Amino acid sequence: MKRFLLILCAAAGLWACSQPAAGPAGKARFVCAELRNPSSPYVVVVSHRGDWRNWPENSIPAIESVIGMGADIMELDLKLTKDSVLVLCHDKTIDRTTNGHGRVCDITYDSLRRCVLKTGHGVKTSLRMPTLREALAVCKDRIVVNIDQGYEYYDLALAVTEELGVTDQVLIKGKRPVEIVAAKFAQHPHNMMYMPIIDILRPQGRELFEEYASKGVVPLAYEVCWNEYTPDVEACMRQVVAGGSKLWVNSLWDSLCGGLSDDKAFAGSPDRVYGPLLDMGASIIQTDRPDLLIRYLESQGRR
Repeated sequence: MKRFLLILCAAAGLWACSQPAAGPAGKARFVCAELRNPSSPYVVVVSHRGDWRNWPENSIPAIESVIGMGADIMELDLKLTKDSVLVLCHDKTIDRTTNGHGRVCDITYDSLRRCVLKTGHGVKTSLRMPTLREALAVCKDRIVVNIDQGYEYYDLALAVTEELGVTDQVLIKGKRPVEIVAAKFAQHPHNMMYMPIIDILRPQGRELFEEYASKGVVPLAYEVCWNEYTPDVEACMRQVVAGGSKLWVNSLWDSLCGGLSDDKAFAGSPDRVYGPLLDMGASIIQTDRPDLLIRYLESQGRR
């Protein structure tokens, strides 16, 4: 019985967005409706760290830019400062993305704010690293938020989303077993959406996918990663779609999508990159070139 209840708790968390929405309005409400509709032809576009080609990654202007482009989901990464403030940062250190040095966990928030963000080409700006609270305030009702790195801070992040009233428009993902997620979600009366990440060509990824299938838990979506399109990858994707989940793929770099990357789409024909992803059944695509992907999908009648 305990095992059964845990599975139910996991399902409740995974299906959080499938309940009648009282939360997100505007664009975010529309995107949540698409996330819970696996039969929709609409392809959800996820912008990786915002518009980092024109602004520092994970910055407020980078978020505003992709909202203006019409992206559906803003993907961001979290780190925790020495004094327990959640900030948007991908790396463990601030060396690459700011003019400062050191691990985020060793730096207080006030000290972090003395540093300025750098562009992807290493050019210093006058921008500061935002907190999760600041970013969510900008995103509220306007775009769904995907927390990539950050599940280990679930309780702290949830407290912020609840305070701002945006929990229903936040999707967090991870590689934890079903029962671990269930136990975490059972601690709270209201939870974010959750999506498992499946590295299907690795033993741990296959085991996690098999666990979901064997326990009959149907996530809102699966993020499937692969570096080569093999029969196992194809079978996994078919099973995801047939089972009623959305299929999330990444066109960020070759090792995540078997070579079907954004840079190849930009340098050549988008149809040769994004077309095969759509043929595989992808209904959510995370991209480093949101504007290019959106224009392609519009040309195909998928938005």
